[in-house]
Amino acid sequence: MCLAIPGRVEEITTDGLILMGRVNFGGVVKRVCLDYVPETIVGDYVIVHVGFALSRIDEVTAQSTLETFRAMGMLDEELETEEEAFARAAQASSSSCPDGSCSDRNCLDGPGPDRSHSSGESTSDAPQLFRSPRHA
Repeated sequence: MCLAIPGRVEEITTDGLILMGRVNFGGVVKRVCLDYVPETIVGDYVIVHVGFALSRIDEVTAQSTLETFRAMGMLDEELETEEEAFARAAQASSSSCPDGSCSDRNCLDGPGPDRSHSSGESTSDAPQLFRSPRHA
């Protein structure tokens, strides 16, 4: 999931003609493009998505949002390094079934009009929201 995350601007620099900043996201500091919010000053809070600051926000809203993301367990994944993301992906299940439990060859080939679990039943207790009428 991609989130826009609030962070505090700690430093502002330029990279050629591009306005850049060091932004602190609750302890994780990253370089961010500030070109979309050129009025930003050190100490401001900005909303950042994929490395670009999109707007400024107040400190209370920023801190509240960071706490909500942290409580939901979403902050660590969004702020992980590329190496951490690759390591997490390498450890993930290779099953294409929603609950990761199926090793049926048809399921591992991915969804398709003629492929379903060999038993014809779902291995998950979760509602099947995207089932085609043919397999319902």
